[in-house]
Amino acid sequence: MNILQLNTSVRAAASNSTRVANAITARLQAKNPAAVVTVRDLSSNPAPLLDEAAVGALFTPDDQRTPEQAARVALGEALIAQVQATDVIVIGVPMYNFGIPAQLKSWIDGIARAGVTFRYTENGPEGLIKGKKVYVALARGGLYRDTPADTQVPYLKTVLGFLGMTDVEFIYAEGLAMGAEAAEKAFADADVRIAELIG
Repeated sequence: MNILQLNTSVRAAASNSTRVANAITARLQAKNPAAVVTVRDLSSNPAPLLDEAAVGALFTPDDQRTPEQAARVALGEALIAQVQATDVIVIGVPMYNFGIPAQLKSWIDGIARAGVTFRYTENGPEGLIKGKKVYVALARGGLYRDTPADTQVPYLKTVLGFLGMTDVEFIYAEGLAMGAEAAEKAFADADVRIAELIG
């Protein structure tokens, strides 16, 4: 089993979402001792931003790209290859201003490639990143689960599903800014859910 853990918080070791993601990965490793784990911190090792130069490179035929364009396309291809080689993806996701971190959005933009990770057919879009299990570790200061203020879960379900990743589990640690007792309960609840999902 190949496990890819993506940490998306800007808080490094102090990150609550990374704490939950670490717990998920540790549980997976305990169940699969031979698993190979790759951890990518998208704050210290970010995916490149999708900008005008990147779009221009992607829409230029291979044999007409400049060396700079070829290098930029190769960055996205490396992200895609890493996902394709992975069996399980664990994503730590803090809530920033009711959305996902920009670091995670750049990674999604990097792996969303028409004709490679999705395609349009006569029956509509088809995701091409199939057969992956995804665990999303959500850390929030307040309580947002199943409310209109939670834009993260609907977005991630939609975009991951669009790319073919439909086997997605969300693990919540909420109320982390509502006092020490609430935070302790949030992490305990997350641990219980991890045990339920992974065993």
